[in-house]
Amino acid sequence: MKGNKHTEPIPEQVITQVHTQLSAILDQLRDYVTPLTPQERHSLLKMGDKSLAFVKKAHDYAVDNPNLVPSFLDMADFEKDWQDAHGLWNILNLGKQLVELLDDTVMSAGSEAYHAALAVYHNTQAAAKQDVPGAKAVYEDLKTRFPGGKRRNGSGETDTGTETE
Repeated sequence: MKGNKHTEPIPEQVITQVHTQLSAILDQLRDYVTPLTPQERHSLLKMGDKSLAFVKKAHDYAVDNPNLVPSFLDMADFEKDWQDAHGLWNILNLGKQLVELLDDTVMSAGSEAYHAALAVYHNTQAAAKQDVPGAKAVYEDLKTRFPGGKRRNGSGETDTGTETE
């Protein structure tokens, strides 16, 4: 087994506190956020780093030069949309960093736990072949849950693979 990168266990109290705090954040924003369907997400203009600067400049010019604002544009809506998009931008970036770190840690810890479980499984399999007392029952139970077991693919042929997700 390769070196164990995930060496510091996260205390259950920390997990519980983070979960509570994130739940509170979601509750705090729930009345203000806008859920979108996949179709809506696909159809909308996307604001990135460059367009963020463009929108800021256009907003500033509109505020300073009301004569340049088209009559059909509701400046109050523009103001609200700009403030929320701009205000949430930094929170979104922090959230992306958090998600990336969580994903990396779950992947690392999960991979290491999976390697350890495979070592236990293969050792139990060998012990069962050697008639070590109790090993056969453990092996039989683990074998039913072993993700790399034989299974039928769509064409009816036997496929031996390992689980990736």
